[in-house]
Amino acid sequence: MRQINLAFVRQRRTELGLTLQQMATALGMKSPANYFKYERGDYAFKANHLPPLAKQLGCEIEELFADSPFFADDFAKTAKDSESEPA
Repeated sequence: MRQINLAFVRQRRTELGLTLQQMATALGMKSPANYFKYERGDYAFKANHLPPLAKQLGCEIEELFADSPFFADDFAKTAKDSESEPA
């Protein structure tokens, strides 16, 4: 089973300035504490959470997964960029 990249979800949410309450509301959850349990990994996001999660984070559903090629490409770009920066 593919795993959601929870670090990406949290990072993207904070970059966009979205609150736990906004995320909980968008995903149809009763409270921000409940959403946080998903983001922290206590619970697994369900298939029906993925479309609104991606929409809130402004990304494609595929980008939410840890094994997504989006991350491989981004990692390679980051590594290349860091090599060209002066120490």
